[in-house]
Amino acid sequence: MVTIIFESHATSLDNEAGLSSGCFDVELSELGKAQAGELGERYKDNSGLAAVFCSDLKRSYNTAEIAFRSSGISIIKDKRLRECDYGDLTRRPTEEVFGPHRGEYVTKPFPNGQSYEQTTQLIKGFLAEALEKYNGNKIMIVGSRATQYGLENLINKVPLKEAVTAPWQWQPGWTYNLEKI
Repeated sequence: MVTIIFESHATSLDNEAGLSSGCFDVELSELGKAQAGELGERYKDNSGLAAVFCSDLKRSYNTAEIAFRSSGISIIKDKRLRECDYGDLTRRPTEEVFGPHRGEYVTKPFPNGQSYEQTTQLIKGFLAEALEKYNGNKIMIVGSRATQYGLENLINKVPLKEAVTAPWQWQPGWTYNLEKI
């Protein structure tokens, strides 16, 4: 079994502007940098983490880097942990992307983008490797909503449409126990 702690990336400039970044590579805001420091504080004592994984997008990687740079814990970028590609809706107002039509993109890709089903398949490949390489350990994933939707679906068996359309609220970490994939 692999214990996975999921933490949302810190606030980005697009988050503050009310825009949905998707795969656009946006920087953390000043608030986000402070939040990343707080993340590191939450896990500084006996975290027991074997590694921290994040997407290759700046908002996830910089969150992990700020939080864990002095901890000695490996920070590993993995493109499969990226946010969903919103295609033509990239950097559009959040209410457009996460509004009442969000559930339409579970199986159907966003126009010129990806579906949540596609991002979940990428996460499935990541989890299979994590189970093989980190069995018996605890890891962290610093990611986005699509990452968490995949974890909810693949580990907790929540139907993907339910995960995608459920109200989302930040909290300091979600814990998952991966036994098989």
